Amino acid sequence: MIEFIKAVEKAVIDGNDISLGDALRLSEMQGGEEIEELCAAADRLRTHFCGSGADLCTIMNARSGRCSEDCKFCAQSARYSTGAEEYAMVSRAAALELAMENEEEGVNRFSLVTSGRSICGDDLEGFLDIYRLLSTEVKMDLCASHGILGIAEMAKLKEAGVTRYHHNLETSREYFGSICTTHTYDEMLETIHAARQAGLDVCSGGIIGMGESAADRISLAFDLRGLAVTSIPINVLNPIKGTPLEGAEPLNQEEILKTVALFRFINPKADIRLAGGRNLIEEYGRACFEAGANATITGNYLTTSGNKIADDKRMLEKMGFEFRKR
Repeated sequence: MIEFIKAVEKAVIDGNDISLGDALRLSEMQGGEEIEELCAAADRLRTHFCGSGADLCTIMNARSGRCSEDCKFCAQSARYSTGAEEYAMVSRAAALELAMENEEEGVNRFSLVTSGRSICGDDLEGFLDIYRLLSTEVKMDLCASHGILGIAEMAKLKEAGVTRYHHNLETSREYFGSICTTHTYDEMLETIHAARQAGLDVCSGGIIGMGESAADRISLAFDLRGLAVTSIPINVLNPIKGTPLEGAEPLNQEEILKTVALFRFINPKADIRLAGGRNLIEEYGRACFEAGANATITGNYLTTSGNKIADDKRMLEKMGFEFRKR
């Protein structure tokens, strides 16, 4: 099996896309030696295609709670009693203060994230105003995550200074109906296409540990490859009390590492980004950066705590990563 891993690695380095069959076979790897070689090969792919650059981004929960959607993992859904904080749009001053703090700490991307299906009307105009302010006051790349939007809204975000739109597919098309029923997989794909058509880069990934199979994770990775997504966040489910997934069985560390490695094999040129749930991974995911990951959301996330920016920078520097600048 070790020779098979090396053969697939060579094929990817030679410019060939990994096949679905080969990816599924890699997902069956078990035991220390095979997983170690799979991770080492993924790390070599990362070095070959992406070099030593590490991409750091932070997010601000810019509108919290009262979401109309029924995503089973989410603390902010109005359908579940989770005790999540609820508030409307953050102020210009608060957004600017956090962005400037993060820039000072060496983060190169900053994103506003809102609960809810979408933003429109006065809310959309309010966030556009914030992005215009940020684009003049900070030198970080600006990202946005505001749910299901069309081309017209995406074009306005780009004009306001946003360079990347974040919209997770969450899981495979086949499993998505088990996780959410209030919007569809196709609606999310349409949002990604709208962002692209408006000239925005796209960040899209998913959550692992929601009861999906390894085949579901691979299906998601292949969909992201087909969309040519350049930033792929991998979240590890942090079960929230009050949500339907509060009793989900946690993934073991080996399964998390294997998933990160497989996403690198399938999307060799993308930024594979550790995201939510890093506090559930040993050493905040250090081993994942030896298994193909080269980016992370740092600092505090939406409703679950992450690793501090300074700690992430210290860890990644010791591992030989260099931080990207705008």
